[in-house]
Amino acid sequence: MSVAQPVEVDREVVDFSLVGKWMDEQELPAGDFEGVTSLGGGTQNIMLRFDRGGRSYVLRRGPRHLRAKSNDVIRRESVLLRALDGTEVRAPRVIAACADESVIGAVFYLMEPIVGFNPQNELPELHAGDPEIRRQMGLSAVEAIARLGAIDYRAIGLSDYGKPEGFLERQVPRWLGELESYSANAGYPGPEIPGVTQVGEWLERNRPARWTPGILHGDCHLANIMFTYDGPEVAALVDWEMSTIGDPLLDLGWQLATRPVPGTTGSALVGRLGAAGGLPTPEEMIEHYGRFSDRDLSAVPWYTVLACFKLGIVLEGTHARAFAGKAPKQVGDFLHAVTLELFEKARELME
Repeated sequence: MSVAQPVEVDREVVDFSLVGKWMDEQELPAGDFEGVTSLGGGTQNIMLRFDRGGRSYVLRRGPRHLRAKSNDVIRRESVLLRALDGTEVRAPRVIAACADESVIGAVFYLMEPIVGFNPQNELPELHAGDPEIRRQMGLSAVEAIARLGAIDYRAIGLSDYGKPEGFLERQVPRWLGELESYSANAGYPGPEIPGVTQVGEWLERNRPARWTPGILHGDCHLANIMFTYDGPEVAALVDWEMSTIGDPLLDLGWQLATRPVPGTTGSALVGRLGAAGGLPTPEEMIEHYGRFSDRDLSAVPWYTVLACFKLGIVLEGTHARAFAGKAPKQVGDFLHAVTLELFEKARELME
């Protein structure tokens, strides 16, 4: 079986002879693998696009060096995406999933390619030249997460996908514990982040007493959203590895916390779009969310502070690993600077 490929694919990462045998067992179109191309993304997970038997696919699996939960994450993603198929949520469509890690050494799934662009890496002339198009992109992203949060997760078979009970109560201790664990990285001096304790205490004091569980994407910043080439609409929400059943308003807080402001360090997370600006104001984003959701939006500032707190701690993990030589120092320093901006934004919102 030949593999015509513009990229070198290590057989230890993806052995296409084994993938082909498995695809044949799934009764998918047979033939040679053609046009194998590596797709970049916001994660370390591996994605390869290819054609076989007249059909196009994207294969997604965990990173070359699997982390403790990599296979579980990919299994969960495939379950969620299959459940979302047929709903109004724009997400990748799974063609087939292999939950057996022994087939190629890792769990993987095949999905249909998405026709669209990632605004972190690309901004077509239509979008780059029209600030109104970019404003509508931001609103389309808000609509996408509002529609996701409005789905009855039980009705589509996701009752066991997460543990919503106590979700908000778990957040502060869960992420403070994560931050504390970074000290295991050799050379890391500890988190030099002004206001960590202050923000955590404020979140605990002001936590909403009532909320309604729903599907949470968990990492829905604009670099994890693909957009159509011919307009501002979302083509698909991607990178679902932090998804769960929780409080969907945290997704709105996440988009507000990561809204790129040109000239800030954090805007670089969204690359071309972050530099161009022209996105909707926070007030417009909240109002637009309300058009597609009946949730109480009075506590949105709290969810935005929580998003700053959680994402800041997540990014600090790369900074800590850089001290131990597990990540590039330049990347670690950059993400630490973004963390400081996020906590500054959190303190401003608290005031």
